[in-house]
Amino acid sequence: MNKRLTLKLIAAAGVLAAAAAPFGTAQAQTKLKWAHVYETSEPYHKWSVWAADEFKKRTNGKYEIQVFPASSLGKESDINQGLQLGTVDIILTGASFASNSFPRLAVSYYPFTFRDADHVIKYSKSDVFKELTEGYKKATGNTVTALTYYGARHATSNKLFKNCDEMKGLKMRVPDSPAYTALPRACGANPTPIAFAEVYLALQNGTVDAQENPLTTIEAKKFFEVQKNIILTGHISDALLTVISPSTMSKLTPAEQKILGEVTQEAADKATNDIRKREGELVEEFKKKGINVVTVDRNDFQQRVLKAITFESMKLDKKDWDRVVSIK
Repeated sequence: MNKRLTLKLIAAAGVLAAAAAPFGTAQAQTKLKWAHVYETSEPYHKWSVWAADEFKKRTNGKYEIQVFPASSLGKESDINQGLQLGTVDIILTGASFASNSFPRLAVSYYPFTFRDADHVIKYSKSDVFKELTEGYKKATGNTVTALTYYGARHATSNKLFKNCDEMKGLKMRVPDSPAYTALPRACGANPTPIAFAEVYLALQNGTVDAQENPLTTIEAKKFFEVQKNIILTGHISDALLTVISPSTMSKLTPAEQKILGEVTQEAADKATNDIRKREGELVEEFKKKGINVVTVDRNDFQQRVLKAITFESMKLDKKDWDRVVSIK
């Protein structure tokens, strides 16, 4: 009798242990998804992976973040929507895409808003940036935790142009967001939205004549292989936002929210430094590859944009723009 009772108790303990094991594992580690559209070779991915590892370390293994690069969870509009659907937890995205839910956030995409990279970084620490990201949070529930400098956007084209008039009729790929159409529209070009992952092929087969992106992206995506000219328009100084979904933030304790904010900001700072360094090297490197790199009068382009594209047409508030431009 005693022997049978002992065996039953051992068996019952085994069942309880087996049932508890998955629960214990789930409690110990929650998996989160971080999505972006950039290549694994780019600083945005490298430092996102670093931030994921740091968050795991600083929360004693409670969270594991898996980073999905290169549009593997969808194009940029998809991953923005994924924050609301709960299919992703964290994304890197341009404010131009996030602004679909809060248009004022795209004020930094009005051409020639920023003087340089330092101006972008000062904007990320300004009261106006805080106000705009809070407005975005009220509209969506999403939390912006960091801003990463993406680079000054320049044009590449097989048809050389040196001024606004020479862009007339040019079919230029732009991201699928209204913020990027201002320059080509002002100059009489035809802005053509194409998903980021499809741009190389579109340039190669002549679907479009030109595109615009920072030098670091032109390098990473190898656009220079299928474009003869790089025109240094510098029309938008771009940046990426690190955005956390409301459902994910609600899972975290206040201490964990603070840690996530810290690691994503540290990653943004590290990626920004990498981009700025590489951006400064690339003009000469492209010239050595035989690419025709052309400097233009940016003021000529800017004046055409100011005359042709109103802030209201882009759903922007000029008061916001004035505050951004005045940051010193």
